Amino acid sequence: MAHHAPESDYNSDGVVDHGKANVKPILKALAWIVGITAFEFLLAFVMDASTLRNSIFIILTIFKAFFIVAEFMHLRHETKGLIWTILIPMALLIWLLVALISEGSFVGESIFNAYK
Repeated sequence: MAHHAPESDYNSDGVVDHGKANVKPILKALAWIVGITAFEFLLAFVMDASTLRNSIFIILTIFKAFFIVAEFMHLRHETKGLIWTILIPMALLIWLLVALISEGSFVGESIFNAYK
């Protein structure tokens, strides 16, 4: 039977023991995601619906996506070239979202004022 891990990585049950060192960054990222989500729920109940609230939700969702991609999809451990290849189009997408939200609110307000 082929072994993919050194003998020292096996515990007494014969199962590979990856150690507790890998758990701490995952729990830290999970705590950030839960905290951001709780803050989003707080904002949903406290703030009235507006472009500002929607923009805050989008920014917080991008932060949550950062934690998910960095830790759970292991992008943080990749080479800098791959990271930049992913981050530059993401930055352009964020810019597009901001432009669409601002233009959409302007068009919506213009139509609302035209039918007053």
